[in-house]
Amino acid sequence: MATKNEVRIIAGRWRGRRLHFPPVSGLRPTPGVVRETLFNWLQAEAGDSRCLDLFAGSGALGFEAASRGAARVVEVEAHAKVVRALKRNIAMLEALQMEVVAADVKRFLRQSPGEPFDLVFLDPPFGEGWVGPCCEALESDDWLAPGARIYVEAERDMRCPTVPGGWERIRHKQVGDVGCHLYRRLG
Repeated sequence: MATKNEVRIIAGRWRGRRLHFPPVSGLRPTPGVVRETLFNWLQAEAGDSRCLDLFAGSGALGFEAASRGAARVVEVEAHAKVVRALKRNIAMLEALQMEVVAADVKRFLRQSPGEPFDLVFLDPPFGEGWVGPCCEALESDDWLAPGARIYVEAERDMRCPTVPGGWERIRHKQVGDVGCHLYRRLG
């Protein structure tokens, strides 16, 4: 059983490995049951994909994708203590396909992505209005590959987050206080 400041990787190469993160106010790792559901939805999409984990926090979603064969995972996190923990976990696992970017997500999304991502995890702090602006930036600034999958984790009350036209919600589920939404970018 994971302690309060750790998460366990569910499947793949690092199955059962524990990731430790600092006790930081507002850091809310995606629960194991939600990660299991999400990666069941994604099935083969994680393998060989380019993943972007915005508001990475514990990094649970990005590490899970890398464990399941993602070719590249970029973790974006602003909190310095959390960034250091992510880097320690990457080093511990020798996860060469992973990198951490210490940045504010809004500022990060203003730059050029280089190459688009196949899979994006968007799990911002609840109740702060990040979902809509981040989704718009992802769509308008060439962050997404055609057919990209975008996972949005939001407060339960946000039944269907506002997303750009051309995104189709393909799965959703409520788990406790969490709303889980998986979108596919059309085209």
